[in-house]
Amino acid sequence: MMSGADILVACLEREGVDTIFAYPGGASMHMHQALTRSKKIRTFLPRHEQGGGFSAEGYARATGKAGVVMATSGPGATNLVTCIADAYLDSIPMVAITGQVPQHMIGKGAFQETDVFSVTAQVVKHNYLVMDVNDLPRIVKEAFHIAQTGRPGPVLIDIPKNIQQATTRPVFPAEVKLRGYDPVRRADDVALNELMGLIEQAKKPMLYVGGGVISGDASEQLKEFALRTQIPVASTLMGIGCFPETHPLSLRWLGMHGTVYANNAVNEADLLLAIGVRFDDRVTGKLSEFAKHGTIVHIDIDESEINKNKVVKLPILSDVKYALERLNTLLDRAGKKPVDHSKLTDFKQFPEWYAQIEAWTEQYPFYYEDTPDVIQPQYAIELLYELTKGDAIITTGVGQHQMWAGQFYKYNTPRSFISSAGLGSMGFGYPAAIGAKVAFPDKQVVDIDGDGSFLMNVQELALAHVEGIAAKAMILNNQWLGMVVQWEDRFYGSNRGHTFLGDPKDLNRIYPDYLKICEGFGVPVERVIHKKDLRAAMQRMLDSKEAYVLDVMVPHTEHVLPMIPSGASYKEVIYQGRQKLEAGSGL
Repeated sequence: MMSGADILVACLEREGVDTIFAYPGGASMHMHQALTRSKKIRTFLPRHEQGGGFSAEGYARATGKAGVVMATSGPGATNLVTCIADAYLDSIPMVAITGQVPQHMIGKGAFQETDVFSVTAQVVKHNYLVMDVNDLPRIVKEAFHIAQTGRPGPVLIDIPKNIQQATTRPVFPAEVKLRGYDPVRRADDVALNELMGLIEQAKKPMLYVGGGVISGDASEQLKEFALRTQIPVASTLMGIGCFPETHPLSLRWLGMHGTVYANNAVNEADLLLAIGVRFDDRVTGKLSEFAKHGTIVHIDIDESEINKNKVVKLPILSDVKYALERLNTLLDRAGKKPVDHSKLTDFKQFPEWYAQIEAWTEQYPFYYEDTPDVIQPQYAIELLYELTKGDAIITTGVGQHQMWAGQFYKYNTPRSFISSAGLGSMGFGYPAAIGAKVAFPDKQVVDIDGDGSFLMNVQELALAHVEGIAAKAMILNNQWLGMVVQWEDRFYGSNRGHTFLGDPKDLNRIYPDYLKICEGFGVPVERVIHKKDLRAAMQRMLDSKEAYVLDVMVPHTEHVLPMIPSGASYKEVIYQGRQKLEAGSGL
């Protein structure tokens, strides 16, 4: 006989779980007691449930395996909601386990009772309220299956306290059978041959690729397809790293703060192959103007995304890895061998198109005005790229630093850029770095963060210190909510609407003082004010064998450019200070 709590842990072990981020409470203590008896699962105690949820996400985004987080009922469970929503919007596999008040008290306003099943209904791939201890083995197996197959996503399991305490002789299912859920989607050859025909007719084709390529483990297949067809590639923010950004066919990433040349190429292409993307508003801008002159093909595993935001000419419902593998086979049969060159203009398939893209690339590079002593945030990121040789996992918070991290660090491998894209959750960066570092302890993991975003989960420095997790943080500290300030400057006459994070009583004081905060947590820290001191300080951070914080003071007047204002078209881009719109719109 086993208790429900012990059954849960046995189920997690059977699913190959080796890491869980879990904060105990009254309704989850039985599960924590069971975890202490596990020889296979390492339990990490975050200092806030949201920190634990984001750490589980960082683990999942770095590995592709479901991240696991646990919290108690009531506030513990509601503190996970942001993390669950974050995983949902970015299609990240995660299993969230919450304790619940005993069954007979559900619905009676018991202490720390929240109907988390209903609260999370709109931001999960699926959720469960366990009503019978005998259902636990089946539910846990289903949860991991659902979270990790098809389009990945978060699954919640809410377990009442009496279910955790109940005993039974468990039956562990060997396989999952879910009526109505079939995650296998495979394109038929008719559609793929039609796509091949469209490529043959195209003069200006583009690949627009997203997070679905990474979650579908299809990066190698994508590269082979691009080399066989010689079609240039632009990714979304979520797709960064799915195609090597240093490759001549790469136009980096597109969207609001992406490269001008990627936005131009995608919008002026006569054939747009959209793979594993969802036509997000931060990419499309004014939807009616997006790629309006081109034929659009959309390959995606999630039928609900097909024709949801943008009606396309050829929808293909398929696992992207299968579709690309099959396309590569068809291309091989047609005599299209992979071709690689060191320059874009050396490719021969679409010479006029390459020449146009090359002209845009030369005219509109990522650019900033460097200064002799003041540290520009872009410079700090370029230096980090140089010192790490591009071989690091980069996590970010949300704000200007997030966009600069995408612009001035180049990513050649999937899962090397970890960021909250769809939900845009401040406070994501450092907990995610902890999760990634737990997954890959021998890999350099650096959180590029802002002072506002970092402060939101600063307490996770305790987890990193106590557990010996050497996740680094480089704070680009400008004392303001930088991205909101940028919008205030652009669209609100620089009127400040509560965006100053420093101490208004002493404007010369750096506040809060991260040197003292980190000292309290026992984490090494340096503050850098002068450019001449940055290189050595950054190297000390990278060489550290423990968690380390580098507090880099940067000006708050710097803007992330280029920028396509919300709801505008790519032609209305603001590039290096040029204002194209008189009035703006909301964030």
